[in-house]
Amino acid sequence: MNNISRVPLCDECLAEIRPVRAPQCILCGDRLASAQLLIGDGRCVSCRDHEPDFDRAVSFSEYKVALRGLIHLLKYEGVTSAAKPLGQMLADAIAELSASGDSTPLLVPVPLHRGRRRSRGFNQAELLAHAAAGHFTDKLEIASQVLVRHRETISQVGLSREERIENMHDAFRVSDPGRVRGRSVIVVDDVMTTGTTLSECARVLKRAGAERVWAATVARAFQGVDLPEFADRGEEEEIEAVEVAASV
Repeated sequence: MNNISRVPLCDECLAEIRPVRAPQCILCGDRLASAQLLIGDGRCVSCRDHEPDFDRAVSFSEYKVALRGLIHLLKYEGVTSAAKPLGQMLADAIAELSASGDSTPLLVPVPLHRGRRRSRGFNQAELLAHAAAGHFTDKLEIASQVLVRHRETISQVGLSREERIENMHDAFRVSDPGRVRGRSVIVVDDVMTTGTTLSECARVLKRAGAERVWAATVARAFQGVDLPEFADRGEEEEIEAVEVAASV
């Protein structure tokens, strides 16, 4: 049994967390249905209709059961030592992306709005970035403050894709364009659902001069079959809101 702070996590639970092996979209990493595989271009319907601003997104595993519980320990229970095993998973996703690049990428955690960070006490994406960077021989540069979330957004629940995109538009800004100009950047976070947040981060970073922008997350909430209802309706914040309410 592994003890992560005060909460025990059994080896069997950790063993349930396995890398994604299902056929995935070459851009966003969503699961591809059988009909989509026949189309032949490797993209999901969503990416064909609304191509994301990131060049590629990779997640270590599916957002469910044991992995969801481990992420919740970090975000809601404040068990920051859970960042260590989660960081290992994120490192695997980063390695898949950086192996395809020709330079050492810059890691940029998705920022929280200052109000959310103040109430939580930390930014989980930043903790995961530092935990992941320790698994690489070549030291990865982490730019925690280069991307700023300067505007709070309304709830994404019930919004159409176009409305979600508009809701996130210009919620971020780059504080120091010189840090990203001409660089390959990997935006990192704990969970990816629709990808709207990550795509907006990528758009802003590219506008600031980043040569290419990838996205790496620990978990992916697939938009296909067998998803909990909440996972199809919004971004990471909405997953949090529904699950926290259910646990009270």
